[in-house]
Amino acid sequence: MGKEIDRRPEPEPGLRERKKRETRRRIADIATGLFITRGFDNVTVADVARTADVSVNTVFNYFRTKEDLFFDRQDEIHDTAADAFHDRRPGEGVVALFRRRFFEGLDERSYRTAFHEGSEIWMQTVHDSPALTARMRELGEELKDELAALLAEETGAGPDDIAPRAAAAMIYAAQGALIQEIAARKRAGETLEEMREDVYASAARVFDMLEHGIGDYAVAPASGTPSGTRSGTGAGSAEEA
Repeated sequence: MGKEIDRRPEPEPGLRERKKRETRRRIADIATGLFITRGFDNVTVADVARTADVSVNTVFNYFRTKEDLFFDRQDEIHDTAADAFHDRRPGEGVVALFRRRFFEGLDERSYRTAFHEGSEIWMQTVHDSPALTARMRELGEELKDELAALLAEETGAGPDDIAPRAAAAMIYAAQGALIQEIAARKRAGETLEEMREDVYASAARVFDMLEHGIGDYAVAPASGTPSGTRSGTGAGSAEEA
């Protein structure tokens, strides 16, 4: 079993800490607005500082890199994911946990699922910038590694046991596919209400596949006809010979 976690509530932040958090959020919000409007690669940290009426040094006091200005909620995502894992319901497996949290995110129209207004704009901003695309991939790997470490600790897996890494990779790949699909449909012009039924059904199917396996998915026909071909069609048909 994993080590005991201190569950005592954290003390309320003082005035100084609250002001620092407000300043950080304000800088990040201004930066994100600039990145979305003008493109990430067309905005400098100096532009952000000038618009936020702070110095460049102040920006870097709160954010290590320019990319972190855009992905400003990553610390929150990491902390929330770890807390959710440690606070699983009695008898709840890791896939069931991610399933429950994803559906809760859909119900809440949370940024964690991309099922919210503006998600397609945010995702397009990432897509248009190689730097943001690379950073998003890096952040995804960090989340996957953290989940793998939690799973290894929970199950007592050794360093050579691939199961925790494989499980974490499959879970985040499945969740990522759902998020990308939602954002793509938003980009194509669908409203949240128009896609709602399909999104919930797709999420249920994906998590069903995670929970029950994909062993019977895409099984070749028993008749001996190659999958995906039709009689008299395709390359090599008599008409094309």
